[in-house]
Amino acid sequence: MESGVIVVFITAPRAKGEDIAMKILEKRLAACVNIVPVKSMYWWRGRIERDDEDLLIVKTTVTAMGKLIEEVKKIHPYTVPEILGLPVVACNREYCEWARGEVGQAPHGEGKG
Repeated sequence: MESGVIVVFITAPRAKGEDIAMKILEKRLAACVNIVPVKSMYWWRGRIERDDEDLLIVKTTVTAMGKLIEEVKKIHPYTVPEILGLPVVACNREYCEWARGEVGQAPHGEGKG
């Protein structure tokens, strides 16, 4: 069953994850963001790198994904930020309804008067 909700993984330098999370939440591009400290190892410019990073686990919608990618690329310090969207194939119905309802609303202070 299609939920319309996706989970997005974004890695960021340690201590930058919270700033990125706040910006995407304020713009209503996500319903929720979990931040987990991780040790990352990856290829970059011909060598293996090791970094302590924040892993953002973002709950958003399929329709918001394009805007989420655009926003993260604008505010992220990496040249090539990791932004991976994975489909949610099963979900607590009430949670998915809540997440869909939170994403895309007018940011606080920008609602109809």
